Amino acid sequence: MPQRILFVAAECVPLVKTGGLADVAGALPAALRELGLDVRVLLPGYPQVVAALPGAKPAERVDALGELPPSVLLHAELDNGVPVYAIDCPPLYDRPGGPYQDPSGEDWPDNALRFAQLGRAAAWLAVRGADSGWRADALHLNDWHAALGAAYVRFSERPRAPVLFTVHNLAFQGLFDAQWRARLALPASSWSIDGVEFHGKLSFMKAGLQYADAITTVSPTYAREIQSAPLGMGLEGLLAARRDVLHGILNGIDTVRWDPRRDPLIAANYDADSLDAKAANKRALQHRFGLAVDAAIPLAAMASRLTEQKGADLVADCAEALIGSPAQLVVVGTGERSIELRFEALAARNAGRIGVHIGFDEALAHLTEAGADMFLMPSRFEPCGLNQMYSQRYGTVPIVGATGGLVDSVVDCTEAALADGTATGFHIRPIDADGLCAAFARALAVYRDAGRWRQLQRNGMAKDFGWGRSAVEYARLYEQIAQRESAGA
Repeated sequence: MPQRILFVAAECVPLVKTGGLADVAGALPAALRELGLDVRVLLPGYPQVVAALPGAKPAERVDALGELPPSVLLHAELDNGVPVYAIDCPPLYDRPGGPYQDPSGEDWPDNALRFAQLGRAAAWLAVRGADSGWRADALHLNDWHAALGAAYVRFSERPRAPVLFTVHNLAFQGLFDAQWRARLALPASSWSIDGVEFHGKLSFMKAGLQYADAITTVSPTYAREIQSAPLGMGLEGLLAARRDVLHGILNGIDTVRWDPRRDPLIAANYDADSLDAKAANKRALQHRFGLAVDAAIPLAAMASRLTEQKGADLVADCAEALIGSPAQLVVVGTGERSIELRFEALAARNAGRIGVHIGFDEALAHLTEAGADMFLMPSRFEPCGLNQMYSQRYGTVPIVGATGGLVDSVVDCTEAALADGTATGFHIRPIDADGLCAAFARALAVYRDAGRWRQLQRNGMAKDFGWGRSAVEYARLYEQIAQRESAGA
């Protein structure tokens, strides 16, 4: 088994986060190290990353290539013991704004350079190694930002390391003008339908899919869905052709940070044997949003990006029908302004029954998971999803779109599943306003039977959503691609 794994991502908790990728990069390497693997993380040296690593030491200089400037890899260690390399390259990373966009919200015009540098540094550590003598036995590249590393490894003149590429969301592909192929020092032979070219553009995502030795997605169902339209996003043909090396591995969650027994951000701690204490969190959530404090009325919640992908518009469509059941509704999040405005208007018209918080608040997110009876997640597509796992851990029953990782992590509450003790939530089919209302009606019917509802809660709370199982599957894949590489050498 390869012992030295370089985990490459554009963001990583606790250094920098814009989405779920950072949570994966912060948790999976630690779980892999518990299996005995020497896993290290590589990410760009954004200002907040460098500032968070004051004791970092220069570990390696990466030479210039094409228009990519030279850089220095800074080596440090996270609080959880995971070693990390940050790419110190001020011309590309030392600027205000976020990892991907400037302060006005526009994509950085040189993102092709900024993230090619990430792939280039990954390939360097796999092909040449660091001054300390550490060289990656295998690369684990994540999403389009890191994907060009697969091409740099493939076209290296030195012996190459095997590459695993994980797709977290195929909707974001890293497409750039054709001129970038030469500017990033990719060979002319890479510009073909079997290379990095995609409808006349340079596709970082396609480089990862084409040149990796194995591909994973963040759930088994999403791995199947992306082999056909529409979720293949134009790459379904390539993904179907590579189905033999395409695997779906369900993400885990941070079970320390999300633990109702010890969560410091909720009103009262509880577990499956003390579910009555959950009621204190419901009261606190009702009070926070000015809702009628009523233990009997069902309280549904959504905490999410307020976008059409997440089905936030469907919740807005159904909101007044839901509260007429009767029920209460809480919405927490930020996203498309038109959807935000709809929720603000709904809250104004239905004071005491609908509560809305536009923005993200970590403490409120935890209280929402603990205080709600039901969690609404009507995503139109969802590679994996995390909130449905948080919800089950907190005894809050998820109502989810029947897609992607939601199918893999939530067992629909059919009569058979309820009888055999496997049901944990409700699937929305079809994923539209009528489907959401129908799923909510099914949930209400079970909610009114206290014994069956309590069993549903306990079923979800008994599930193991930690990273241990996923880490074992990734370790097995590292071994498989290393064996194939050795056999083909």
